[in-house]
Amino acid sequence: MDRSPDRLNLDHLKKQAKELIRLYRDSDAAAMARFRAALPAAAGQSDEAISSLQLRLHDAQSCIAREHGFASWPDLKRYVEVQMAARSERSARVLHWAKLLYSGDVSGTVNRANPRVALRMLAEDGGLVADDPYLACAIGDESALRKATQADPSWLNRPGGPLQLPPLFAVVHSSLLQIEEFRERLHRCTQWLIADGADVNQYIFSRWPPGSLEKPDQRYPLSTLYGAAGSNHDPVLTRLLLEAGADPNDGESLYHSLESPVCTRLLLEHGARIAGSNAIYRAIDLDDDSVLRLLLQHGGEPNEPAGNAPLTDWGSPLAWAIYRRRPRHVEALLEAGADTSRQTPLGVSPYRLALQFGLSDTAALLRTQSDAPGISDEERFVAACARGDETEARALQARRPDLPASLSPAQLRLLPDMAAAGADDAVRLMVRLGWPVAVRGGDWDASALNLAVFRGNAGLTRFLLEHGAKWTEQHGHGDNACGTLGWASCNEPVEGGDWVGCARALRDHGMPGATAIPDDPECVSIAGVKKRFSDEVTEELLSRHA
Repeated sequence: MDRSPDRLNLDHLKKQAKELIRLYRDSDAAAMARFRAALPAAAGQSDEAISSLQLRLHDAQSCIAREHGFASWPDLKRYVEVQMAARSERSARVLHWAKLLYSGDVSGTVNRANPRVALRMLAEDGGLVADDPYLACAIGDESALRKATQADPSWLNRPGGPLQLPPLFAVVHSSLLQIEEFRERLHRCTQWLIADGADVNQYIFSRWPPGSLEKPDQRYPLSTLYGAAGSNHDPVLTRLLLEAGADPNDGESLYHSLESPVCTRLLLEHGARIAGSNAIYRAIDLDDDSVLRLLLQHGGEPNEPAGNAPLTDWGSPLAWAIYRRRPRHVEALLEAGADTSRQTPLGVSPYRLALQFGLSDTAALLRTQSDAPGISDEERFVAACARGDETEARALQARRPDLPASLSPAQLRLLPDMAAAGADDAVRLMVRLGWPVAVRGGDWDASALNLAVFRGNAGLTRFLLEHGAKWTEQHGHGDNACGTLGWASCNEPVEGGDWVGCARALRDHGMPGATAIPDDPECVSIAGVKKRFSDEVTEELLSRHA
């Protein structure tokens, strides 16, 4: 197999993957051998065992990628795209390489950094860095930094290189910190730059669209510390910068550090202010309640007002924790003094809200801590549905045939809220009991169908369509379930989602087939609208149309 970069072509690779999966489905021995040699799930397996794995197109793509020395198909795809875009001249190649090393808010793209692909390019072209000290920062070449400083000490605090980054910023934001063999080198460069006079509060303005490399968004400064604590989650660099005087109140670091409690603790110990950072609300979004407890122990306000939508729809951390269905976080907030009488902007108490979201134990806890009056039939019905208690829900409905029609708009939005939370049993029960299936809610004002498709929940998608949902149902970003399928299948926001199954269900229930666009192989047309899907979903939609 010719692995030369000049020989790689994305269209050819896609065709190879489709041919490989076709041969696999025909029980071709050579195809089985390729999967056995390249795909971890098939390693050491017999042909019969590999056949029973029911591999799909993405497995064939993974096999092709591994045969070319890449860890995944997205890595191979990104590599080929960069090679094609940057083939003409060295400056373009260097710029694209630099954009692989930094996240989108630094590089001006919508892509995540990809250090694996960047290293592959560097291995194939050792001259990429050449004599550019700013690129040397990205790879941790201390000798090049020393040489540049000897030639011109002022460069230490001057932006430069293809991304116009100050040197210390370039080191600390480099995604190569995620690669063990580069981590220590980058740590040493950080120490050396600080010792030699680099300003630890170097910053740029965000290049995330609609900002750009050429015209950064002046509203959003990004500090060097943000790279250590919030982007790379590196406690060693976080400590180095803070001890050297980095400002912990840069508007980004604390909020983005929460996935690394060690970095969060360092920021708090060096004076990071919690108030106004939205860190309390962000901590409630995380599964681990210890991060929230850490913030509360360092003075976080358990009753902090919400700063922006959709948080303002709930009004308090306690209500947000109930909406997020996080009982342990509720307990942490109560222990810290959360106000159990504080209602949402729509006048719902925490106790009633817990019932509404089916959190019986949380409701019982809140009832012991507040004056909780009796609840109405509507509230009992909603609570029974949310906890999946069909017996009680049907008993209430027998006594009150106007349920669920008499529910308030806020109560009706429980259906999409439950779909967003992955509470399939509750969603199915509500729909069977006559809940209006197209009602919108959730963080992005979407129907239950849109939220099921977003999660790649093919079973729930099909159930909703069988019970009256339509693929044309809109959501708050101005598109419908077809658009949701496109975004989710390309970005896979939920691990293990079955977006091919969702596509099949939508197609079976009225969504038009896809047609190819001759001059744009990355997209297809559905109902006259240009859409982009994952390769596997595209194949499903095109084959069904044929």
